[in-house]
Order: sequence, then structure tokens, then C-alpha cells
Amino acid sequence: MPDASRASAPRTIARAVGGLALAGAGALAWASLVEVRWYTLREVSVPVLPAGQAPLRILHLSDLHLLPNQQCKVDWVRDLASLDPHLVIDTGDNWAHLDAMPALLRALEPHLARPGAFVLGSNDYIAPVPKNPARYLLPDARRGSGSLHRELPWRELVTRMTSAGWIDLTNRRDVVSVDGRRISLAGTDDAHLDRDAYPPAGGADDARTGSEPVDLHLGVTHAPYRRVLDAMHADDVDLAIAGHTHGGQLAVPFYGALVTNCDLDTSRAKGLSGWPGPRPDRPGGADSTWLHVSAGLGTSPYAPVRFACRPEATLLTLTAP
Repeated sequence: MPDASRASAPRTIARAVGGLALAGAGALAWASLVEVRWYTLREVSVPVLPAGQAPLRILHLSDLHLLPNQQCKVDWVRDLASLDPHLVIDTGDNWAHLDAMPALLRALEPHLARPGAFVLGSNDYIAPVPKNPARYLLPDARRGSGSLHRELPWRELVTRMTSAGWIDLTNRRDVVSVDGRRISLAGTDDAHLDRDAYPPAGGADDARTGSEPVDLHLGVTHAPYRRVLDAMHADDVDLAIAGHTHGGQLAVPFYGALVTNCDLDTSRAKGLSGWPGPRPDRPGGADSTWLHVSAGLGTSPYAPVRFACRPEATLLTLTAP
């Protein structure tokens, strides 16, 4: 007699393979059709203000990677103005197309009417090009990326932002007064392009050296490379703010990000953490700096998928301990 179990084995394997294929197709459909447009607002509290001060709200925008036809994203970003933040911080990679300036300015319009500061990312300077996504698994995803790039009109973007009153923190320091508080700022250009040069402390542009007291000291960068975070930690920033990682973009449920597209470890790919140790309110974190990394709102137009990592903006509510 034929062995029935052996005869059914190929059918069982075929069903299993078919099931995996269907599951994979379903996950891809979800990642490319649903989650990539499922914008969410994260709300995070950070206890960094001096004792007795009222909360201060910072809207953190990052990695919009905006295309001219993304009206839903434009409307969603505009609606964030209803949060009434005291300060807006934009950590770059705002657009992804040569013709995206009108859409980007419309998205940012209500925010440019508020105090703000910004740095640029690599995709503010150059338009994205098709690349092998497997390169993100390399120790340095920039390797072998080629040199065929189209420059975006980033100088005009900087002019538009600064003309509205936003502070350009490209490798420089500045100070902003909001809600009766003086906030010292230090920022860098994009470390992913090796354009970063952390501004030295103690000079005339360091607000902490003046006669007026400073209530808060923030560090702002696009790509949270370790060397930049080390410089911010040495500069005694109260909170470091960054983007770039997309939170891993394709994450594993209950595990998290597999990559960060920089030398930051995956446990800090998004959200609130500490640097170089645990967050300051956790055991062993007393000497750490608060770090917030946004998973951002967009993707490259050549990899328009997100899985287990919704596109996001963040409302950071700074409080007294």
C-alpha cells in the first residue's frame, strides 16, 4: 500500500508555501497601501525644564519626503498647527521631488508663522534616485550609492524658511525666545553626507555665555550619528532632537527596527531614549542626555512602504522634573 503520509507531504508543503506567499503579499499591500499613509501624532513628555516652569510644547517635524501630489500629507501636516506649539523644530528631508516646493510651502505655511528652527537632510540637497534597498543592511548604506544626483533648490528653501523667521542651525548656534523662555540652540548640517561640523561652545554665539540666563539648551541634527550625539552630550544639551532613521521603516512586530541608516543602534531608532547610556530617568542614566528621534512622515518615492512603523510627527511637551 502507498504511504498516505508521504503522498500528502508535497501537498502540505505546497499549501504552506502558498500560505506564506499570500501572507507576504498581504503584508506588502498593507505596507504600501495603508500604513505608509496612516499618519500618527506621537505625544512625549520630557522632564528637562527648570523647577517651577510651566510646560513648553515643541512640534517635531521630520522626513516628510514630500511629493507634489501628496495632498493628504500636506493637509495632515497643516492640521498640526491646531496643537498650538510654542516652537517648531524641523529636522530635514522635507521633499523628494524637484517640483515639490509649492506643496511643501503649503504644508509648512501655518507653522512658519510660529517660532521655529531647522536643519537640512541629504534629501533636501539632492533628489532621491533608485537604489537597491538591500544596501541598508550594509554597515554603511552610503557605500556604492553612486554619484548621479539632481540638486534640489535647497537655497531657495532655506531663504523661504529664514525669511519667515525660522532659525537656520546649519553648523551654528543661535537663541530663540518663546513663551517667556530663552532657548539656546546648537545644530549641525547632515552627518549622512559628512557635512556636519558641531559649533564650538563658549564663543560669542553661545547664548549661555551672555548676561541673560538660558532656560533650555537644545541640540538639533538630521542624522543622529554617534559623533554628533557625542558632541551634543559634551555640550550639555538638555535634549537632542533628530530624524533620518524612519524608525527602521520596515520593522519586525514585537522586535523593532532592523536598521537605522546610520551608526546609531536600532534600540534608539525612534522615540525617546538617552545618550550615551539609558534615558536619564532610568537606572544607569544619570549621566545621559535626553534624545528624541522621529520616525518621520515619509519615505523615498522608490521605496514607498512602511511596516510596523507608522509615519509620525511628535509633540514634545517639556516639563519641570
